[in-house]
Amino acid sequence: MEFLLDGIRAVTPQQCVMYVVGALLIYLAIKKDYEPSLLLPMGFGAILVNLPMSGVLNQMVAGVGESQGIIQWLFETTIEASEALPLLLFIGIGAMIDFGPLLSNPKMFLFGAAAQFGIFFTFFVASLCGFDIRDAASISIIGAADGPTSIVVANALQSGYIGAITVAAYSYMALVPIVQPPVIRLLTTKKERLIRMPYEPKQISKTTRILFPIVITIITGIFAPKAVALVGFLMFGNLIRECGVLNSLSETAQKVLANLITIFLGISIAFNMHAAQFLKPQTLLIMGLGLVAFIFDTAGGVLVAKFLNLFLPKGRKINPMIGAAGISAFPMSSRVIHKMGLKEDPQNFLLMHTVGVNVSGQIASVIAGGLIMSLVYTIG
Repeated sequence: MEFLLDGIRAVTPQQCVMYVVGALLIYLAIKKDYEPSLLLPMGFGAILVNLPMSGVLNQMVAGVGESQGIIQWLFETTIEASEALPLLLFIGIGAMIDFGPLLSNPKMFLFGAAAQFGIFFTFFVASLCGFDIRDAASISIIGAADGPTSIVVANALQSGYIGAITVAAYSYMALVPIVQPPVIRLLTTKKERLIRMPYEPKQISKTTRILFPIVITIITGIFAPKAVALVGFLMFGNLIRECGVLNSLSETAQKVLANLITIFLGISIAFNMHAAQFLKPQTLLIMGLGLVAFIFDTAGGVLVAKFLNLFLPKGRKINPMIGAAGISAFPMSSRVIHKMGLKEDPQNFLLMHTVGVNVSGQIASVIAGGLIMSLVYTIG
């Protein structure tokens, strides 16, 4: 029975803390329904990697040599070495997105761009907090509320805090219904929140829908080459959806591929949630900076909408709330803001406007990630 006691003695207080963190993520996934497809495998993975001698991480085995752990292998092979999992997930996301509302009203691109302000602001603030340029850049992307982009950027820049950054990014994606409404109410008046925006959909031709992902990929490749992999996989998924001849592949990408990749991605990320890596004072600071980025991204979209209203005639005003949907948390942010509009006025339907802004934010966030990486490589 001595070997059983050896296992108990091997558990450290820090690992016990990570068991609590893992349990909290599982609780939020199951009880609160906050991004359960990601938080649940991340939470369970956090417990796994902190069990002593569990075999999920590489370790030395007496008489055998080094034994390869499955979670470490998954992380090193599919994320660290190739970034394959987050990129492949973008194919599924692209196949889910309908760019019709955005193409019907192209000015929604403005809000997607404006809602990335928090990323660049937090990049500056994180640098002032003592993080080196690569870590500061990686932390700033949390504001996009885009988990895959956060993983790709943090990994490409070789940040030492990828675990904390990933947890923060997905946590704030899940907390959109809690974080965004107070910020929006603080920045808008009751009168502004009551502005009605009739939806006037335009007929978008199939040719336009097919050309759009191709053109966006080419433009991104020219002006933000570091983002071309992210945007390219996103747009490839959308092209599968819109081409009209690959319906079975589109359904597979949206459901089977996206779900499978999400499972592996969530548990692979847990590799960086080992107590020795995760429990640092900087982790709390990163969570705080991520919140700052998220708040300023939300504020950026709202304030740009308010600014545009200064020049728009009465009857053509924009409800400033829709600007907040320019973050990348698709489709959660669009739904949250639509519900806020209905709460203010049960006859005010903002959903199609918020969806247009939300999908523009999806594009803008991955481009912003590429720009941040290009900036770091240039400076560094």
